[in-house]
Amino acid sequence: MQQRKNQWMKISGLLFTAILFAALPMNAWADGPPKPSAMANPLTQVLVVIIGVLLLAIALLAHVVLGAAEMKMQRFRDQQKNNTGAKVLGIIVLLCSANSVFAAEEPATDVAIAASSAISGLSPTAFYSLISVVGVELLVLLWLLYHLKSLLAKEDPEVVSVTETVVKESAWKKWWEKANSFKPVQEEANIDLGHNYDGIRELDNRLPPWWLYGFYICIIFSAIYLWRYHVTHTAPSSLEELAIVMEKAELEKENYLKRAANNVNENTVTYLSDATSLEAGKKIFVTACAACHAADGGGTVGPNLVDDYWLHGGSMSDIFKSIKYGWPEKGMKSWKDDYSPAQIAQITSYIKSLKGTKPGTPKEPQGELYEEKAIQDSASAAPVIKAGLN
Repeated sequence: MQQRKNQWMKISGLLFTAILFAALPMNAWADGPPKPSAMANPLTQVLVVIIGVLLLAIALLAHVVLGAAEMKMQRFRDQQKNNTGAKVLGIIVLLCSANSVFAAEEPATDVAIAASSAISGLSPTAFYSLISVVGVELLVLLWLLYHLKSLLAKEDPEVVSVTETVVKESAWKKWWEKANSFKPVQEEANIDLGHNYDGIRELDNRLPPWWLYGFYICIIFSAIYLWRYHVTHTAPSSLEELAIVMEKAELEKENYLKRAANNVNENTVTYLSDATSLEAGKKIFVTACAACHAADGGGTVGPNLVDDYWLHGGSMSDIFKSIKYGWPEKGMKSWKDDYSPAQIAQITSYIKSLKGTKPGTPKEPQGELYEEKAIQDSASAAPVIKAGLN
């Protein structure tokens, strides 16, 4: 405040000095009779008053602009202060130069010319100088008004944004309190049960609506479940579902075993001791192998399959390989295109089961003696199926 008061005093002093210098002719003591002063002209007095009023308006408006930008525009305030002093000094210089023009001596020959070109008794130079000062002051006023408007307009969006943020937070808080049936702090006295435990008060709050509706849905679901599964039996119970699943698993197991049987080869073949597999192998043997090996395995064109002598090995793998690929150079065809791997395994198991039987007309041994490296219990315990005649 003290700084602004000092500034006002400086501006007032400069204004008074300018008017004083304008009123006194600079060459009042020049030789010759004194001429009428320009300040005696009514137009000059009006223009000087206008200049003074505009200068006062500039000072007031500059004061307002500086106050509005005090926090955000410190540099702008200092610049505006300097500009105000420069304007006052410029006005003083203009007034002094105008006064010099007013007091200058002119030759007698120029008096008539000046009188003829004067504007309301004022020389054109002085008139246009004063009008220029008025125009400059008006421009300064417009410039200050523009900046004042800009400063005031910048603060509006900030207020609006803060207000919007508050409204959004208030709307969310109101929705959350409604969803949970919260009571305001001012109404807690109405739901206080009067129980105070070390500063913790017990309130009679209701359950949140979403919790309560969820509980109702559970009750309805349990009633439907009881009616369908235990009253009308329109849906399978837990034990019935278990039986269905087990039945489905048995079907899948059978399909898997069928697929696995067809994946057997000479490296994975094993002796099949079950009567079903051996009976199936016998049927195929009588149909496809009896022509060369006799129905009882004693051999005709082909070798004897009952003794311990074998031309190409007597293991399960060797016999499976001989049936699958055959021996074309010795007159035995390949049967892999006629029978599946599972059927070839059944034929192989049936041939192994013929060991120890007595054919009707056995053929003399051929090949090399074959001895099992490990006696298989399953093979020894396998039922003996006697080969029948055609």
